Amino acid sequence: MTTHRHQILNKTFHLTPNAQIVIVGDGVTGQSAARFFNSLGYHFVVVDSRVAPFTQETFKEATHLLVSPGVSLSEPLIAQALDAGAILMSDIDIFATLAQAPIIAISGANGKSTVTTMVGDMAAACGKRVGVGGNLGTPALDLLCEQTELYVLELSSFQLERTSHLNAAAASVLNISADHLDRHGDLDNYAQAKAHIFAGDGAVILNRDDERVYAMREATRQTYTFSIKQPADFYLANQMLMHKEQILMPRSELPLEGKHNVANALAAFALANALGLDMNACKTALKCFKALDHRMQRVSEKLGFSWVNDSKATNIGACIAALEGYDEKVILIAGGDGKGADMNELAPVIVEKAKAVILTGKDAKRIEEALQSLPSIVPAYHAQDMREVVAIASHIAKVGDTILLSPACASLDQYKNYQDRGNHFAFAIEALPA
Repeated sequence: MTTHRHQILNKTFHLTPNAQIVIVGDGVTGQSAARFFNSLGYHFVVVDSRVAPFTQETFKEATHLLVSPGVSLSEPLIAQALDAGAILMSDIDIFATLAQAPIIAISGANGKSTVTTMVGDMAAACGKRVGVGGNLGTPALDLLCEQTELYVLELSSFQLERTSHLNAAAASVLNISADHLDRHGDLDNYAQAKAHIFAGDGAVILNRDDERVYAMREATRQTYTFSIKQPADFYLANQMLMHKEQILMPRSELPLEGKHNVANALAAFALANALGLDMNACKTALKCFKALDHRMQRVSEKLGFSWVNDSKATNIGACIAALEGYDEKVILIAGGDGKGADMNELAPVIVEKAKAVILTGKDAKRIEEALQSLPSIVPAYHAQDMREVVAIASHIAKVGDTILLSPACASLDQYKNYQDRGNHFAFAIEALPA
């Protein structure tokens, strides 16, 4: 097996036994790459600017670079090495080149972790030996296994912009909204990175309700569409999830909050259908599906309020989707690092869907300024930390209200990550007097 892998890597990436590999980034991706190259006996070094500054000597000797998704290729020493002829590799390209089972690939500004998990559960319910990971959970290279019958990968824009060998059997971009514009520059570049997921000739699954996504369709490719607003291959009608004329399941049997999760379920059905999975088994899997942590997760009913943790809503599109999933107005908790997004897109939805908003974090003022530019007014409160956020929410809410943490921003200005932010939210609720 090792010899066969060496041959494939040599053919695809000119990776010879004498290669000098530099792995840039000692995070999840970098560590998985190190394990992989070590298992095959390649020589490599791992560098991480968070531990020690990059040195010219390290990059001068490099024949190959594997740069972690979170690291920009514009870093001077990386750019110099590439200009000097070093070959750029990605863990996803290596994985796709070596995988011996079909790949389902999923991306989008929002919902990709949920859909990836849904499809993995569907495949398992159909009796498949399935490997689920990528940007979610297990890194791609750690998934490689001869016994696996199907891979389901969540892929980020950072991963996809460096991926050219994917050739997934079925792939989907769920939606496009402003995210990571500090890295991609503008929405067009962001969408272009996402579109790399369709490289190859596999089935294409597109959101009919998202103009930027629907524009990615190709006349020569097998394409399935999904929609919660209009006719499509997979759609919502009369509170039923449908495939053409076939009822898949009543919306009431989907154990997730929010209209956007109906769209996620339809996307999962479309991906499963493209691989020929049994729809009845897939339906059974969805009926048992539990919301992922920090994603529209109802964490408490304390004091008669519905406390919902959507800390994973790290961009304005995710927050908008969460708000639009409610018929009644909510108390919204928002703020953090907006990553350069235009808060004027979010403000009208807050006015329409929130009875009050509690703002916190680095870009709280920017959100408030966007709200103040509108003729309608929604009461806005400011808080320094999550304990104060929860205290304010519990004071202004009435019995039966939904208090929604859906920040529309990244968390790193105040927390380790979005999970840490969501956990602080839950801890603060738990600490409230009964």
